[in-house]
Amino acid sequence: QVRLVESGGGLVQAGGSLRLSCAASGRSFSSYGMGWFRQAPGKERDVVATISLSGSRTYYIDSVKGRFTISRDNANHTLYLEMTSLKPEDTAIYYCAADPATWGRRRANDYIYWGQGTQVTVSS
Repeated sequence: QVRLVESGGGLVQAGGSLRLSCAASGRSFSSYGMGWFRQAPGKERDVVATISLSGSRTYYIDSVKGRFTISRDNANHTLYLEMTSLKPEDTAIYYCAADPATWGRRRANDYIYWGQGTQVTVSS
């Protein structure tokens, strides 16, 4: 069992930055691939970035490449998403999730543990 708690969301102007954190309980955090997903109003929950259990392998959707960085600290059971050059279209609820596969897959249905989400709002 892994419990995930996101933090770091908020309201920021376009071009600004935010750093999301996802604190995981339990000793098995380093056994899971991890991902960040987001859900905008009226839309499905979509992948943003994923990371393998060692952190050596990452994936980003095209719209955030070069702006977002996913990372993890296995010793402190924490997942991060550094977001820069934020755009209004990045506005959404952001969720972290744990994947029993070690490399961090891209489909939400593959993830078995989810946080409660943190709101990110980017004003123009």
